[in-house]
Amino acid sequence: MTDEIRRVLKAHARLRVDVDELSEDADLFQAGMTSHASINVMLALEDAFDVEFPDRLLSRSVFTSIGSIRAALDAIAVEDVA
Repeated sequence: MTDEIRRVLKAHARLRVDVDELSEDADLFQAGMTSHASINVMLALEDAFDVEFPDRLLSRSVFTSIGSIRAALDAIAVEDVA
């Protein structure tokens, strides 16, 4: 999952640094992602993982790091199973 998140970020986040150099808890906004780019990332993640982010997960904090994105995707997967 993390590799796919990194692929999406590389294609859509418009980071100033190589996403492969970032730790899982690195702040993506500090690395150059704008609010506009975060929307593109969200849409690309929805396509890549065939999910839809619920309204409660549409916040800046969800898209702050690779780890927070993975946690949100894990939460969505659990909800889909339930």
